[in-house]
Amino acid sequence: MKKILVLLVFLCVSVVSAQEYFPSNTGVKTSKNKLYAFTNAKIYVSATNVIKKGTLLIKDGKVLNIGIGKSVKIPKGTKTINLKGKTIYPSFIDTYSTFGVKTPKRKSGRGPQYDASRKGYYWNDHIRPDTDAFDSFSFDNKKAKELVNLGFGVVNTHQNDGIMQGNGLLVALNTTSSDAYRILNKQSANYLSFSKSKKSRQSYPTSRMGAMALLRQTYMDASWYASGNMNNTDLALQALNDKKELPQIFSAGNYLDDLRADKVGDEFGIQYTILGGGNEYERVNDIKNTNATFIIPINFRKAYDVSNAFLADKIALSDMRKWNQEPANPAILAKNNIPFALTTHKLKSSKTFMANLQKAIKFGLDKTTALAALTSVPAKILRNNKIGNLNKGSYANFLITSGDIFDKSTTLYENWVQGDKNVINDITIKDLSGEYTLTVNNDTYNMSISGKGTKQKATIKKGKTKVKSKFSFKDNWVSITLRNGDNFTRLSAMVNEKNLKGTAVTNNGNETSWIATFKSKKESKKKESKKAKSNDIVAVSYPNIGYGNYQKPQQETILIKNTTVWTSENKEILNNTDVLIKDGKIAQIGKNITSRGAKTIDGTGKYLTAGIIDEHSHIATSAVNESGHNSTAEVTIEDVVDPDDVNIYRNIAGGVTSIQILHGSANPIGGRSAIIKLKWGENAEGLIYKNTPKFIKFALGENVKQANWGDLQTVRFPQTRMGVEQVYIDYFQRAKEYDAKKKSGQPYRKDIELETLAEIINKERFISCHSYVQSEINMLMKVAEKFDFNINTFTHILEGYKVADKMKKHGVGGSTFADWWAYKYEVNDAIPYNAAIMHNQGITVAINSDDAEMSRRLNQEAAKLIKYGGLSEQEAWATVTINPAKLLHLNDRTGSIKVGKDADVVLWNGNPLSIYSKAEKTIIDGTLYFDLKQDKEKRKTIKTERAKLINMMLKEKLKGAKTQAPVKKTKKLFHCDTE
Repeated sequence: MKKILVLLVFLCVSVVSAQEYFPSNTGVKTSKNKLYAFTNAKIYVSATNVIKKGTLLIKDGKVLNIGIGKSVKIPKGTKTINLKGKTIYPSFIDTYSTFGVKTPKRKSGRGPQYDASRKGYYWNDHIRPDTDAFDSFSFDNKKAKELVNLGFGVVNTHQNDGIMQGNGLLVALNTTSSDAYRILNKQSANYLSFSKSKKSRQSYPTSRMGAMALLRQTYMDASWYASGNMNNTDLALQALNDKKELPQIFSAGNYLDDLRADKVGDEFGIQYTILGGGNEYERVNDIKNTNATFIIPINFRKAYDVSNAFLADKIALSDMRKWNQEPANPAILAKNNIPFALTTHKLKSSKTFMANLQKAIKFGLDKTTALAALTSVPAKILRNNKIGNLNKGSYANFLITSGDIFDKSTTLYENWVQGDKNVINDITIKDLSGEYTLTVNNDTYNMSISGKGTKQKATIKKGKTKVKSKFSFKDNWVSITLRNGDNFTRLSAMVNEKNLKGTAVTNNGNETSWIATFKSKKESKKKESKKAKSNDIVAVSYPNIGYGNYQKPQQETILIKNTTVWTSENKEILNNTDVLIKDGKIAQIGKNITSRGAKTIDGTGKYLTAGIIDEHSHIATSAVNESGHNSTAEVTIEDVVDPDDVNIYRNIAGGVTSIQILHGSANPIGGRSAIIKLKWGENAEGLIYKNTPKFIKFALGENVKQANWGDLQTVRFPQTRMGVEQVYIDYFQRAKEYDAKKKSGQPYRKDIELETLAEIINKERFISCHSYVQSEINMLMKVAEKFDFNINTFTHILEGYKVADKMKKHGVGGSTFADWWAYKYEVNDAIPYNAAIMHNQGITVAINSDDAEMSRRLNQEAAKLIKYGGLSEQEAWATVTINPAKLLHLNDRTGSIKVGKDADVVLWNGNPLSIYSKAEKTIIDGTLYFDLKQDKEKRKTIKTERAKLINMMLKEKLKGAKTQAPVKKTKKLFHCDTE
């Protein structure tokens, strides 16, 4: 009832500013707001419009007029305040806040929840665009005062809960008014994130790629709903359509998720304002290409305590760099003309906001840009021209300061919000800060006064020796007590001018005079204006970790001379042969090749091979399983490619040039694959192999029926192997019917999941299936034949030797392990001769890793087939080069050394199948991405950089700065069954 009344009042206030004709029976009524004129001040009308000796006239919480001196006519009865020597700024705006809106507690319970708990809303509980922050808003006076004291006048708040979070509201931090007056916009923006709602335990989505797929499907369904084709009422979709014209603010939280959010937005013509994570500098060109405006937190991390050398050694170089580089993030964004607002979000204490902002300025952020990031940019994001400036008609939200708002020595006196004054520091208290020469009893001292208002303090020295003293400043009186042993001298003076003069009383009661002559503030200003030197900030590499590249590797013309070439073409070996690489392709193979300007590499005594291809990998991704449903064909690994994974570098050091990143085996129908080239230093988009055939991961066995998930995981269908078969039949039948309707020309609801499955039926997408036992292998081939398509690859396929004849007849390939067996029950019948037996049946066989560590020694895994099954060297080598290329339908482009193919090659210092051989150079598309000599130099550079950063952090600690305990970063390695 209270909320309804407030809303009614809010609506009334939005129509008329005040109902002055209402009768009052409670006493004499006076106007809350009076006319005020602030004269002779330096006024920042906006970040870029400054009046040196201006007058600001306000009335009824708004700016009535502003201008230079007497150009502003001051009406009679106006209270005039002379602010000579003071500065006025627009009050700050926090664009991303949860002020006054509590985040709900996480719903408790046991076991998974698969269906939505809300009736009449969308099928997924984490889609909540119908949420209205106003319904749970309660003005927080304590927090408001804290923010006002920092200089904020307006916050844009919301309920931070869910993937689609609903709308927020714009609130003035006016502690003396009602919500009806201080709520400036009841629907200020629409909020989104990648995080699930705490109000529901609904399982889907469990991953970033699942959240992205859900966002896409929701937008499609909202469009379908708006077309009037849905028969049911969906209050969530209705709300989403109603709020689509609001500013859209997406909480991402790091540069990778910034780009992922923008990707989704671009697909639907939505330009999000993105809440970043503070590491946007790591890929600033990609960030710029989003064309987004950002909201940037400044929660800079503390230096690590590196005093213990053993513990310091555990800190990742990337984390050390973040401590050093993060404060420069705002400056780098500004330098690249990327618009951004600043926020208190993510700060453990908002009181650190100004100190962190001053640090960002020290690291190169221009003060004009800083002011805009707190005023005009937030106003633009929120499409409100009445805040963030002091133009006529704007809200009277402004600060009064002693000088530059961003200087440490500046005092913030007052913060006026909607024309109401909030005193932070008494403006009548004089600022005594500075250096003085103190003379008393024929003794001379140096006195330094610092601090603000009544909290000013003094340090007194005689020569270099600190004198015991006590200083207080109250009611415009200075009191100083000097102590020399048991003798005390008490000094007091009324402050009238910079030079302090007064009476001193000695220990024996005698009176005398004293004087403190003001010298200057030169020393404190010098210290304050000191900027971070460019060499204090370590360079950013791509990716921004120890083995990253400071410059992007460039494609070259390369001539490799006099080497042994394993072509992977019909087992062909070419001795003493030259290979010319040009324009990213293999241009020529032969003897005595010459090429003017080519980079020449002596391959004498070395081996050149095609790059290794890993058909089944889980490196270079931020997620591996979307386990929320039994079918997740709508998700794609391409959404979550992680270019910063050091395992990319480790793989190219092992001669791997291409991989298929597969979804895991959490469900019978998993997600779509990403096929990438390991171009170390490229961004996520640059890694993805262009124009590749389309793949999807299916799975059989223990994982998908949740036999190894625990006792609570017995709800989701299927729970048996025969149930798995039924899942496939049901989904393919649905996809067949969906495809028929689509092709008929009738209106249809676009469904990403069924679109993908229809591609399989139409032979436009290939299946790579996680498999173990022969019964299920047979089953899936029969299901595929029922719907007139073939399974492309059985991966793992450890009982492939039992059904190799049937596999050959079906036309399916096998991607397996060399000698893994007995690591779980359904692998008990695995044998190391499996690959050779399938090969001898004429099946295309590849050796894969499914493991971040194994993937960098696949050359050795291939060698095991010579022992287990008697394959020749060239047959064994084909299992990690041309055969996986065939399974990925890329054998016309890569997988062997042939003129016209992509120049994905590796130069080895010995036989590639030997455990003693190393990859000396790994070349992808004609670009050198790994060089053993360069690797040794990188190790030296890392050692030097670590030492530099450790010394810098030691200095921080010695200066008294707070530090944090060393933290060892452990990267989670993904496997098929990783949750």
